[in-house]
Amino acid sequence: MTLFDIGRLALIVAAPTLIGALAVTAPRWCGYIADRWAQRHADDPVPIGPPIEQLAADLRRLLRLHGELTASAHLAMRAHRLWAVEAAIAVRAVEAARAIGVPHPEPEQPGSLNRTELMDLLRDLGEAGMVLPSKVGPFIGDGHY
Repeated sequence: MTLFDIGRLALIVAAPTLIGALAVTAPRWCGYIADRWAQRHADDPVPIGPPIEQLAADLRRLLRLHGELTASAHLAMRAHRLWAVEAAIAVRAVEAARAIGVPHPEPEQPGSLNRTELMDLLRDLGEAGMVLPSKVGPFIGDGHY
């Protein structure tokens, strides 16, 4: 028997033990690697929402849609649609205010800002540098005329 044959025999005998040891210790090694990765990237900034460009584009689109609905739809048809669009505008406006650090009211439910709060928030966003349409409204506020 040569040295090569002895090495092969030792590998064949030890292989199940080595594979078992690897299977038992693999979760510990994966956990260690994950912890090190998390520690390494703990200081990286984490976005709290969509990019500000997307928020601004969504607000402009929703405000245009609101203007179109106000001008075109029949009174009975537009009330519900306007309320839904205004709720979406309020949600995006609050997200944008958080993103750029503009003081804003925290609504109890998403999209439940009243007319005055929404108009003030949109004005504050415009003053902070967000490009929005110059004429906004009239908002229906609570979903009723």
